[in-house]
Amino acid sequence: MDLQIGHILPAIQVRSEDITCTRCGQRTTKKRAALPANHYFCPKCKMLGRISTLNVLYTIPESNEFAQILNPLTWDGELSVFQTQCAQDLKKVVQRKGNHLLWAVTGAGKTEMLFDALEYAIQRKMRICIASPRVDVCNELFPRLKKAFEQVDILLLHGRQQQKYRYTQIVVCTTHQLLNFRQAFDVLIIDEVDSFPFVNNKLLNHAVKTARKKISALILLTATPTKELLAEVRKNKMTFSYLPVRYHGHVLPFPKTRIVREWESKLERGKLPLKMIKIISKWVEEGFPFLIFVPRIALLEQTYMALKKYVNSDVRGATVYANDPERIEKVKKLREKKLIFLITTTILERGVTFPNLNVLILGAEDKVFTRSALVQIAGRVGRSAQRPVGDVFFLCQSLTRSIKGALKQISFLNKKGRQLLK
Repeated sequence: MDLQIGHILPAIQVRSEDITCTRCGQRTTKKRAALPANHYFCPKCKMLGRISTLNVLYTIPESNEFAQILNPLTWDGELSVFQTQCAQDLKKVVQRKGNHLLWAVTGAGKTEMLFDALEYAIQRKMRICIASPRVDVCNELFPRLKKAFEQVDILLLHGRQQQKYRYTQIVVCTTHQLLNFRQAFDVLIIDEVDSFPFVNNKLLNHAVKTARKKISALILLTATPTKELLAEVRKNKMTFSYLPVRYHGHVLPFPKTRIVREWESKLERGKLPLKMIKIISKWVEEGFPFLIFVPRIALLEQTYMALKKYVNSDVRGATVYANDPERIEKVKKLREKKLIFLITTTILERGVTFPNLNVLILGAEDKVFTRSALVQIAGRVGRSAQRPVGDVFFLCQSLTRSIKGALKQISFLNKKGRQLLK
């Protein structure tokens, strides 16, 4: 690629009362952004490396200098009739360079439904980015795309891996990494668009706008769309596809709720609720892997130590949370059956797939378990065609609005799914 510089931009624009960062588009008061000698920095995007009035930003026009690949798709799977319709919609979006929302239940096969659109874009030397707010989602997507497009150079970018940046036709990255691009992509796909930290984040929404070309396709993927996204569809600001059944033709497992009083005080005494013990004992006997979600990091070790009292020593498990240095390795061990269970925070609510999984949420009434989080957690179960069913339990002290909302949404999706399957 010819690396001639197209534009030199000031990193920080200074006004009388505040400064604006060219990279992230955010405004900050001069007082907060002040450096010595009348210089200023941006505190909003410093996680990507500090920039200040001492810096400039270089941008290079996208040249799309990629090798011509006539048959890039090496995936030999087949889509269902319902998946095919969504895949055709996505291809049309890329062809006309529009904006589109794909609402598909967890386990519907959103990645595979992208393949036709991606093949079309690759054949025409378009540059493509698939971004997600979650590192785990990126780590899941990357090998699947590498396998599906073996001839295409694909780069994985996020803060937890060592791969250096290079110019590639496809980039898989966290949404924060989009701040490093300017009018770079012909096709920009955001997976899990409703999840933290992307949802309602001005900085990351700015990153999406600046990373894509002025004439480009934007595809948003979600299993739990926000009211704001659906409002955009109603206003005809984006087109829309909807799939309420999973790739294997089954609907979502419906969660079972169990009321457990004073579960935290039991944990403090090293005990688990009796209802939870019975559920876990059954799962261990059946030999299926399972996830236990708790609302706070402080509860991870308590739950783990209490659980170990009720299972044999050969039932191996671990705890995991967002900043756990062994997080990726532990997830890998569960997938490889080296662990039977993980006790986790909401960090594993989405973007991870394990066959034959069961799930339990302890303290589902906690505010951290929003409606969308509960739906996503339930969606970890039944993703395998070999076992399209499984157990989902919400253990709570009371039925909150979020729990009722999640049950209502899953019931609605399953009703629509069954109608579609008739």
